[in-house]
Amino acid sequence: MTDLGPVPWPPAPIRTERLVLRAAEARDRAVFVELYASQEVHTYLGGARPREELAREMPAVPGQWPGSFVVALDGVMTGQVLLRRATEHSRPAAVGKVDLGYLFLPRVWGHGYAAEACGAALDWLDGVLPDEPVVLATQTANTRSLRLAAKLGFTEVERFRAWEAEQWLGLRPAASP
Repeated sequence: MTDLGPVPWPPAPIRTERLVLRAAEARDRAVFVELYASQEVHTYLGGARPREELAREMPAVPGQWPGSFVVALDGVMTGQVLLRRATEHSRPAAVGKVDLGYLFLPRVWGHGYAAEACGAALDWLDGVLPDEPVVLATQTANTRSLRLAAKLGFTEVERFRAWEAEQWLGLRPAASP
């Protein structure tokens, strides 16, 4: 995965009804460690990394690249939304397209924050790269992620097997034809 190319970064913070999407700051480091070390968060992502390893290796300000949004609720990071170009992907239909990813702390699941944050990030992308289709891959066992993908306008392109599980690849067409 690589960055998005010539997009202005970081953008001004993006405000939704309940959230702010912004660039990462040093104060977010502990939450990044918590997100990446959480077994629950990584149930469908191949497993979490050891907390000690993350604490040792993570930079002072993690997630510093175009397309990496911190999602803040009441001023505190609760998740991350990622928009990256899939230059290498196991599925030909995804190669070269922007890939949407997201991670949220389990304590904020079930409140619609992922839909709100991902929708705002996709709206931002439509504004800076309007001709870009977006892909999203998830395990078919991750029913929450499949529901979110449908809500965000992704439709199934294919199913495939990877990491010992059935995967789903969805596509959201470009904002402009």
